[in-house]
Amino acid sequence: MPIVSADVADETGTIKATWFGRRGLAGKLAPGTRVFVHGRAALKRTRGSLGVELSVLHHRLLEEDEPYVGTVVPVYRASKDVSSRTIATTIERNVDALASFVHDVIPLDVLRARGYGTLGEAWRVAHRPPSLEAAAAARERLIYEEFFGIALAAAAKRAERRSLGGAPELRAPPGLFERFAASLAFVPTGAQTRVIAEIWDDMAGTAPMNRLVQGDVGSGKTVVAAAAVVLAAASGVQSALMAPTEILAAQHARKLAPLLLPFGIRVDALFGSMGARDRNATRGRLESGECDLVVGTHALIEDDVRFRDLGLAVIDEQHRFGVAQRAKLRAKSRAPHTLHMTATPIPRTLAQTKFADLDVSTIDELPPGRTPIRTFVIRETRKALAYDFVRENVARGRQAYVVAPAIDESDVELTSALAELEELRTRVFPDLRLELLHGRLPPREKDAVMTRFARGEADVLLATTVVEVGVDVPNASVMVILDAHRYGLAQLHQLRGRVGRGVAKSYCLLVAPDDRNDVERLTVLERTVDGFVVAEEDLRIRGGGEFAGTAQAGGATGLLGNVLTDFGLYVDAKHDAEAVVADDPRLERTNNLPLRTYLNDEATARATLLSS
Repeated sequence: MPIVSADVADETGTIKATWFGRRGLAGKLAPGTRVFVHGRAALKRTRGSLGVELSVLHHRLLEEDEPYVGTVVPVYRASKDVSSRTIATTIERNVDALASFVHDVIPLDVLRARGYGTLGEAWRVAHRPPSLEAAAAARERLIYEEFFGIALAAAAKRAERRSLGGAPELRAPPGLFERFAASLAFVPTGAQTRVIAEIWDDMAGTAPMNRLVQGDVGSGKTVVAAAAVVLAAASGVQSALMAPTEILAAQHARKLAPLLLPFGIRVDALFGSMGARDRNATRGRLESGECDLVVGTHALIEDDVRFRDLGLAVIDEQHRFGVAQRAKLRAKSRAPHTLHMTATPIPRTLAQTKFADLDVSTIDELPPGRTPIRTFVIRETRKALAYDFVRENVARGRQAYVVAPAIDESDVELTSALAELEELRTRVFPDLRLELLHGRLPPREKDAVMTRFARGEADVLLATTVVEVGVDVPNASVMVILDAHRYGLAQLHQLRGRVGRGVAKSYCLLVAPDDRNDVERLTVLERTVDGFVVAEEDLRIRGGGEFAGTAQAGGATGLLGNVLTDFGLYVDAKHDAEAVVADDPRLERTNNLPLRTYLNDEATARATLLSS
């Protein structure tokens, strides 16, 4: 690599400037040449003396009387084969030609109302900014374009759903809510009452409901789902509830059956592990209409499962199902009302972006009597104290979970559930009753393990994250999570929600290695049990995930805009996009035709159109 060096001086002194890889530059650096140089300065020893040497990144040769005016230089992400300078040079040569090919799709009156210019001009300024202020304004314009397209796709999808209609009008008869509330063994919270009203209002229309109910662990989503099923049954249509695991589906069936019994609602289950005779019997009752509610797993979406009249589809932990799977359940009827549920609190930023085509209801109030969970972060060297605490609680008649991140030792840095089980059985708890639960167990064996634990026939359940969602054992009061630094805060919050479900004081112990620096992140869980606060912090730390589509967590968005830092700009773009669709739902007017083409061509917008 050619190296060119020169002594450069100004009124402050002289330093040595060095250029690497700039062949042909030496002949342009005659004595007396005026030059602006920018780079990295370092102290270096030359011929026994210490001096400053500048490794030049950028320079500019100046005429004799030319004043130097600083310029804003765009910096591009370099690769192994292409330097940032090469990218900058190529773009500088071609930016005018490329910008001329960019055409505006957003109506000009919308842009003018926001004070924005054309998209082509924004690209020119972004790559050739006259000032930092101009660069920031150009970036805002480009992000607005991205966000407008995503919001437009969600608004168009919502408008299409509402215009198609076809859903059964399920109107609540007078006094139904009062009868439902009176049938419960407790008084519904204000949040539950509000969300039920929102759901019933949706179900009364011919536009298919597409509502997401989010609520923290223990907030009472099952009661809300039961109310929806009661309305469906009162209107003579069937309901289906699909859960991601048999454990969770079976638990839903056990909880819903007594809630629905006063209304004569017939509940069936349909799991992949069922024998052929039982499966055929359930399918027959669904097709004949003898079954009012079926609770199951992916088995519900098999082609041979048919309903007499499916009017309500409830999808629990909806993010655990793919787009096609959720659509296949809805396709069991022409246009059923759809209720999505999640126990993972969604920050308001994602609720308005990632789920922009759903109506969102939030159960933000816990029923009285829920036991707050105390959480502590413990270093690995003190893990024995955590196990001592487990033994103390078992001695009081309670039970405990121990969660390990791996089933076997495929990764030496992960605590293996199998290895930990051997350690616990032989050295730590040789006198206690232990069970093991993980995702590779056959469904029947999983159910058997959970049944024994729920009956109190085991003291400690060692498990992987298969217990993250839905497992409900009120007598369990301690949760120990090994290698806690490997989980996101939201997932840890879900795991600790497996305890605190009874009257006993409950505890969650997060065990992390002594030499890890991210323990400070875990202390968020020590400070709060509010899942929405945890979710916001988790989003801030881990990022917003793929902005639209199927990715669920972490990573880059693929967009210039950031859903967290640019959320205000998204709200503006969403407002404008919804106004356009409200005025022209099918985007049929001449000035909106480019928007229709955009929705078909732009990848992120298409992903939003498929996201629910």
